[in-house]
Amino acid sequence: MPYIKLPELEEMDPEIQKLAREILEKTGKLGDIFKLLAIRKDIYFMTDNCVKTLLLNETELPYSTKERIALLVSQANNCPMCVDVHKNIAKMLGMSEEQIEETLKGIDHINTTEEEKELLRFCLRAASKDNYKITKEDLDKVLNLGYTTSQVFEAVTIAAYFNYINTLSNVFGLGK
Repeated sequence: MPYIKLPELEEMDPEIQKLAREILEKTGKLGDIFKLLAIRKDIYFMTDNCVKTLLLNETELPYSTKERIALLVSQANNCPMCVDVHKNIAKMLGMSEEQIEETLKGIDHINTTEEEKELLRFCLRAASKDNYKITKEDLDKVLNLGYTTSQVFEAVTIAAYFNYINTLSNVFGLGK
C-alpha cells in the first residue's frame, strides 16, 4: 500500500483522465506509478515523454537491450514494482520468458554478446552511487566495443531514467 493517498480518476487533470480511461479500457487498472505521476500534470507529461522517447519508440538500441537495462537497474535499486512492470513490458516488446529470467539472474547469465554485457555493466555502474568514479578510459572501453557515442548516451540515459522512476516508487512505497 502506498505511503500516501494517490489520486483517483476523478481527481486527476482532465488530460490525464483521458489517458487513464484509455489505459483502463485496455488493462482494467491503473498502476500506482501512473497515479503518483498524476499528482502533477507537468511531471506526468515529462515522464510520459521520457518513456515514449527512451523505451517505446524505436531507437538506436534494440528493445531487448533497453529492457535489460530497465530490469537490471530496477533490480539493483531494489524496486520490485518496477521489475514486475518491466517483466511484462519486456514480454510485450518481444523478449521471451527465458531472456527475462536470464537478465534477472545477472549479466553473466544473459545469452548475448560480450559487447552487450559490457554495455550493461557500464550502465549499472552509471546508475550506481559511485558513478563519479567512471573515467574516460571506462567510457572509451565501451566505445571501442563498437558502440557509438549516441548509443552509449542513450543507454546511460535509460539507466538514469530508472534511477528516477525507482526512486519515486521506493520513496512513496508503491507496490508494497
